[in-house]
Formats: sequence, structure tokens, C-alpha cells
Amino acid sequence: MQINSNNKIRIVLIEDHKLMRVGLKSLFEKYDDISVITEADNGKEGIEKVKNHKPDVAIIDVGLNDISGIEVAKRITAENPNVKIIMLTSFLSHDAVIESLKAGVYAYILKDINSDMLAMVVRAVSEGAIWIDPKAVPLIREGGNNIIPAKTKNRANFKATHANLTEREYEVLKLVVDGKSNYEIAQILKISEHTSKAHVCNIIQKLVVDDRTQAAVKALKEGLV
Repeated sequence: MQINSNNKIRIVLIEDHKLMRVGLKSLFEKYDDISVITEADNGKEGIEKVKNHKPDVAIIDVGLNDISGIEVAKRITAENPNVKIIMLTSFLSHDAVIESLKAGVYAYILKDINSDMLAMVVRAVSEGAIWIDPKAVPLIREGGNNIIPAKTKNRANFKATHANLTEREYEVLKLVVDGKSNYEIAQILKISEHTSKAHVCNIIQKLVVDDRTQAAVKALKEGLV
């Protein structure tokens, strides 16, 4: 069933590599609730297009060829505070993550993210959630910036809200948030795929959501990393 265009999450792509822009645009075309409304191949053009089109989400490459993606994010946030920004990068940098968050970015993701996970992040961010690529989280914690609380505190807060989640289900949920399939979860945890599927079904029921994507979004919204 097609979703009314008025209800779609509207995206502006700001990326200086044409193949990457084409790839992202093609990727989002398979989702009925997400639409790329325009794109820009440099920072200055991106700032103008966000100003003119007022999207829900702007996806920005960190390493643009004219202005840094972080500077673009700062300008967009200052002029269009309702636009949620996702920073896209091909490398991990402690300073880039910290400066991006200070600039008002809602998500920091690596370009090797799978398509369904990226779509989930776009949906979560559009609703106000903050998401950091799991590979980047250790850089922030080790830096002692207090931007992301210690894992034990995050876990305690989440479990206080969902005390009926077992230890194993909590482990499975974290892998669901990482975009892992039932098969991949089974391989990582050394359990059968049937058991993996059963854990996911239990999590969906306990979190009172309809599917694994909603379970992951709920976990992201409530601070689970």
C-alpha cells in the first residue's frame, strides 16, 4: 500500500560523490514512507536547498569539498532548527563525532550501514531520537565527554523500564538495534535460528510493538546503544 506523499519523511541529500547520492536515492525509493526531495553536491548548495525545501531530515557527508559537513550542520541547525540532521561518513573520528553532536546532529552513521538499518535510523531521527553508529560509541565513552552515559547506566535505566526483559533478550535486542537478522543473531550468540526468532518474538511482545523495527526504534528512543 502506498503512503500519501504528505506523510512521507522528506530528505535532502548533501553529498559530493555522485555515485553515493545516486545510491542513497535509489536505496530510499524502496521505502513507501521516505522520499528524497532534492540533493546537493556541495555544502553551500545544500544549505540553500534545506532553506528552500524545509525537509524533515538532511543527510550530510562529513567530508564535503567546499565546507565541512560539520559547518554545514551548524548553519542548517541555526537557520532551520526543526530539520533533523544525519551525518554520514566513511571513517571514524572521535573529534568528528563530538563536533557533530555539538553542531546539533541527531545521528552519526558509517557508510557501510545496511539499507534497512539506515531507513530505521531515518525514521527514528525524524521523530526526535538520537542514534550513534555502534562502532563510534567507544570513541565517545573513552573520550570522557559525558555525551553518552556509561553502558552500565544506560543498561540500568533501560532495564528499570523493561524489567521483564531477560538477560538473553537484552543481548538479542542490542543485536536487533544493530540491524542483525535472526540468522546473524544466532551465529553471534551461538544459538539456533529458531531460538533466535523466539527471543525476537518475545521482545516484540514485551515491548508492546508490532515488529522488530519498532522494537529497535523504541530501544533507540529510550537511550539503548
